[in-house]
Amino acid sequence: MTGGPTAGAPRPIGADPAVLRIGNASGFYGDRFDAFREMLTGGPLDVLTGDYLAELTMLILGRDRLKDPGRGYATTFLRQLEDGLGLAVERGVRIVTNAGGLNPAGLADAVRELAQKTGVPVRVAHVEGDDLMRHRPWGDGVLTANAYLGGGGITECLRAGADVVVTGRVTDAALVSGAAAAHFGWRPQDLDRLAGAVVAGHVLECGTQATGGNYAFFDTDESFGTRHGSGLLRPGLLRPGFPLAEIAEDGSSVITKHPGTGGAVTTGTVTAQLLYETAGARYAGPEVTARLDTVRLTGDGPDRVRIAGVRGEAPPPTLKAGLTRLGGWRNEVTFVLTGLAVEAKAELVRAQMEAALDAAAHRPDEVRWTLARTDRADADVQEEASALLRLVVRDADQDAVGRAVSGAAIELALASHPGFHVTAPPGKGTPYGVFEAVAVDAAEVPHTAVLPDGTRVALQPAGKTRELARLADPAPPEPLDPALPTRRAPLGLVAGARSGDKGGSANIGVWARTDEAWRWLAHALTADRLRELLPECAGLPVDRHVLPNLRALNFVVDGLLGAGVAAQARFDPQAKAVGEWLRSRHMDIPEVLL
Repeated sequence: MTGGPTAGAPRPIGADPAVLRIGNASGFYGDRFDAFREMLTGGPLDVLTGDYLAELTMLILGRDRLKDPGRGYATTFLRQLEDGLGLAVERGVRIVTNAGGLNPAGLADAVRELAQKTGVPVRVAHVEGDDLMRHRPWGDGVLTANAYLGGGGITECLRAGADVVVTGRVTDAALVSGAAAAHFGWRPQDLDRLAGAVVAGHVLECGTQATGGNYAFFDTDESFGTRHGSGLLRPGLLRPGFPLAEIAEDGSSVITKHPGTGGAVTTGTVTAQLLYETAGARYAGPEVTARLDTVRLTGDGPDRVRIAGVRGEAPPPTLKAGLTRLGGWRNEVTFVLTGLAVEAKAELVRAQMEAALDAAAHRPDEVRWTLARTDRADADVQEEASALLRLVVRDADQDAVGRAVSGAAIELALASHPGFHVTAPPGKGTPYGVFEAVAVDAAEVPHTAVLPDGTRVALQPAGKTRELARLADPAPPEPLDPALPTRRAPLGLVAGARSGDKGGSANIGVWARTDEAWRWLAHALTADRLRELLPECAGLPVDRHVLPNLRALNFVVDGLLGAGVAAQARFDPQAKAVGEWLRSRHMDIPEVLL
């Protein structure tokens, strides 16, 4: 049965028709379990969202589905719902989640069974159509293929009275924008309003990263409380609360959190999350492209940051789709080199292992060595006197990375450098995955809302589209006086950073906290300077985007992460700490900023 969409028909899903309060209780599959109950009991709320999906998660769920075709969804959500479904119904809170993963219909059925078992009557709907595995031949080894849908299906489900909406792969921000569109009756042409909700959704999607988690200035920002104990810890960060957004009809919002919860919401924490895993000024989605260069942040009281001024443009004609495949097998060994002659010890181990690999029946296709000089001279602690030599091998054949590698490493125990040992015994090798992002025609994706009564509503792609193009960078601010005295110091004394992954690329968002610091940063930190500061980026394409409203620069480094997080191509496979590495590097900084 197919029904027509009810675009423009508002169905208020909150107590206040002028404001919708949307909270988040999960930023990834494995996030804090009791956040679900905490958000339901901590204060007023209209909608509770949960984001469980990431590139690596899709691969994990794909392997689950291979073992059991009835699985493929985030089971943690069901356990959280068992504890919180009655509370949600009692308090009138709608639940919207992408925990359906690869099997949203299966999770929706499981929610109905749970509701029956607990005696809590709820109307359950789900969104499907993102699974593209059956739509075209993707080639050998592809395990999952999913388009990133927008919030339209969520909107239809909520307008039809759903208490729980389960989706598969939608954009993270769609959980928020879809709910806001249902509440306010926004139409597809309300691009500025939709863009504002998308920006709010992006701030909420990673949970406590908006309230102080992973925050660059965690140790100096007094918003997290006064120091205690050793003098290094600010107690407000022990257990950051999860964020919520108060969204207005015009698409503006206030980011806040429940009273009495930990962490803090500041323009700094919100800026950091806005820069996370984004690229240029155009933040494209299936229904709208949000212009990040138009975002304006202002303080609105304690733990309240207002987001306003967001402009929206027509979305691109294509949708992003993520493909995951099993890339082969990998193994690794980390040799510990302690004390003197570290370089000579590393050379000996490499020569011994390379000889063993050459003599094997099948030398691994990829052999990679890295030496981390974590040692220091005259150390009081043995671990501080040690460097780490890491060997990573990959091959399509498990045997090539299994016994041939682990056996050779262990056989060196009594025959190599003095003090030989490894951090852990090498194993048989483990499978690794590869993520690839491709563009698909939006018209080829059957975005479908399955309403609580079983009615199927087909969502049409955006009627008006715009090819995504890079915006020219705005003129930089007036530079500081070049004659000002400078001092060699870490960049992190004057700039914050947050970094993350998008497939094989890394993004590094860097922002200044004052106008003066921004006048220096915008000129001092160029793409070439970044390559100098982070030698691993040398030779890689680096695109710098300038966002003056946020006093921020956003760098996209293509290829830094190889084939993506599941491939574990480097020490920090998701680039989570690349920003902190950058902040630790020294530059000539004007003393007036220090």
